[in-house]
Amino acid sequence: MGPVTLEVADLAGMTAFYRDAVTLQVLAEDGDVVTMGRGSTPVVVLRHRPQLRHAAPGSAGLFHTAILFPTQAALAAAVASMAQARAPYTGSADHLVSKAFYFDDPEGNGIELYWDRDRTQWSWVHGRVEMDNRFLDADAFLREHLTPEGLERPDAGAAVVGHVHLSVGDVGTARDFYVDTLGFDTTLEWGGAALFVSAGGYHHHMAMNVWNSRGAGRRFPTLGLGQVDIELPTSDDVGALTERMRHHGVQSADDGRTVTFEDPWANRLHVRVAGA
Repeated sequence: MGPVTLEVADLAGMTAFYRDAVTLQVLAEDGDVVTMGRGSTPVVVLRHRPQLRHAAPGSAGLFHTAILFPTQAALAAAVASMAQARAPYTGSADHLVSKAFYFDDPEGNGIELYWDRDRTQWSWVHGRVEMDNRFLDADAFLREHLTPEGLERPDAGAAVVGHVHLSVGDVGTARDFYVDTLGFDTTLEWGGAALFVSAGGYHHHMAMNVWNSRGAGRRFPTLGLGQVDIELPTSDDVGALTERMRHHGVQSADDGRTVTFEDPWANRLHVRVAGA
């Protein structure tokens, strides 16, 4: 997964939040666009759109951007930073494949901060990964994994977009688009209300749920999700995806580097070759 672009009303405030609370670094500033991440890896792109309004309750769009940390110590440093910044905390869970903490940013966009267990510890049954929502004590996690180094430099080390979770109108249509058309593999269906998909045997690169958005139609331009970037290994992979979309009647634009299209709820996706 590449970076997630957010349309924001308060560019300075959101930049400060993702820098000081989420512990990302400013990688580039270009007028009304700020790119944030770690090292040379972009994670979030903030695009100033003060003329837009917040989406109405129940709309499709972003459920959360999930930022993956390589160690539990690095995750603990980021969680502690969010706590010190008094970021709105919405919960935590041990998902068996990962440990996750959930927050909202100042404009209501969901954020997941998480760490993956080694793949050898994941359990698969009939092609579906076993996940759960088990209790995860945030205070106990910080006591065990927060280090002095993490407190001093919470922005040190790597961080990437591990997955992107969307709010959609119905799971069946999401499956038709993301699995049958785009070619993701289904890794889990959760109670008929959420779908998890991936490539290459990951637990999920994307997810779609109807928990707050059942029956939602196409989005209008609003604050919140601007676009989701997906990176594929080779130009042949991008070409194969473009051909599948053409076969299924999905309109797309190709500028020679990036293929752009929308899902059935007008969530915009950009696909390109990794590193291009």
